[in-house]
Amino acid sequence: MIKARVTVTLKNGVLDPQGKAIENSLGSLGFKGVGSVRQGKVFDVSLDVKDEATAKHDIESMCEKLLANTVIEDYQVEIV
Repeated sequence: MIKARVTVTLKNGVLDPQGKAIENSLGSLGFKGVGSVRQGKVFDVSLDVKDEATAKHDIESMCEKLLANTVIEDYQVEIV
């Protein structure tokens, strides 16, 4: 069993209204010095495959087809 963590974030230049709302709320709660906040998604995936290369290939295919909207999002795959 191979486990991977996929982190999906908005590409630079894409507006992030949810991140902006979080940023403003942190200021309202008294947290000072928060420059900016960008939100994203994390997926923990377990695969029943034998080698990391196959796992990485399969997960990248999942990202391209479902987990990330590659027009506006970037993703990073980490085998853990």
